[in-house]
Amino acid sequence: MTAGQRRILLVKTALDGHWRGLSVVAHALRDAGFHVIMGGMISGAEIVRAAVDEDVDLVGLNVGGHTLVVERVIGELRAARPQLPIFAGGVLPPSACRRLGELGVETYPPGSSLEAIVDAARRLTQVHAEPDAAPP
Repeated sequence: MTAGQRRILLVKTALDGHWRGLSVVAHALRDAGFHVIMGGMISGAEIVRAAVDEDVDLVGLNVGGHTLVVERVIGELRAARPQLPIFAGGVLPPSACRRLGELGVETYPPGSSLEAIVDAARRLTQVHAEPDAAPP
């Protein structure tokens, strides 16, 4: 990792076993200059602990269609790090996108471009940037 490099934690919130989308996003973010930490399939408490321990600038949640689980994780993250930006992707019906949007989480359902996801990561992590650090 280089100085000023933004740190992103990517995790799965469901036991669906589908890793391809998360892996593709991780590679795109890494190629764009981010330090990507793959958290795997871990519980809400483990996600919070990883976000705090790794001092990440952004958390990316792979929803896997389990919006209620994600809402609980978002609540736990907000309690631990209120200003930490969160974005979510995966199988997200429009109603889930609306609900997560109400919680301040940007969503990227199937069909979202990698460019849009990388641009969002740049914008969202800029909030936590040090004044003299350039975004990736």
